[in-house]
Amino acid sequence: MKHRLMMPGAAVLLSVALLVLMYFLRSPVFYALLGLCLLLVFAGYIIVEQRKAAEERKQLLESVQRMAAATLGHHRHDWMNELQILYGYIQLGKYDKLKDCVERIKERMAADSKISRLGIPSLVFYLYSFREMNGSIQLDVQIQEDLTLGEALAPQDAEQFTEAIMETIRLYQYTGRSSWGELPKLRLELSRLGGEIVAVFEREDCTAADSDTLLQRYLEEWKYGNAVTVELADPAPNSLRLRVACAN
Repeated sequence: MKHRLMMPGAAVLLSVALLVLMYFLRSPVFYALLGLCLLLVFAGYIIVEQRKAAEERKQLLESVQRMAAATLGHHRHDWMNELQILYGYIQLGKYDKLKDCVERIKERMAADSKISRLGIPSLVFYLYSFREMNGSIQLDVQIQEDLTLGEALAPQDAEQFTEAIMETIRLYQYTGRSSWGELPKLRLELSRLGGEIVAVFEREDCTAADSDTLLQRYLEEWKYGNAVTVELADPAPNSLRLRVACAN
């Protein structure tokens, strides 16, 4: 931040100094030199800011690429584990256990497919990479069949809804306690009910007092505008619900 202010500050000081000199030295040649100096200062400022912006974009792109690579690595590791278990059952002749293993793989594939069809890239990437970015809570995502948020919500509402989901998960991470050595479990259900998209959160070891605290923190710290509504979900006291109106 300090370096960002140095260039504009130097330009302002130089401009003031030149204006003072212009007041005392009234010469056409000086005016021409003054204009040239100001033009050079302005051009230099633009070049420096463009380089800074390009460097920031590069760093952001590299960060996203690293996160995507780590996420793909985790998914590959999980699939390899499932295949090794399946291969082990075949080698040991435990064919009766193959059905459960295959069903588990099918369920995971179906869950990943539903996430990919949500239609909001930032939300899809967040849910896919959640395990890589967060190791403090276990997230179980349940999505209604054929749910596509990108088509159901206006772009601005979709952005606010995504931010609300991310913020709710972050708040659950720091609310309540879990058993020693066990990750707390948070269930997220996404569905369309009538003319609304609804996200219901339920944490297994979260008490009613925790939910009251969570809702209060929403009201005090997070602003959704008029698009997203947050409320306690009945009848479970440890659940929160987000609602946003559909565009069509």
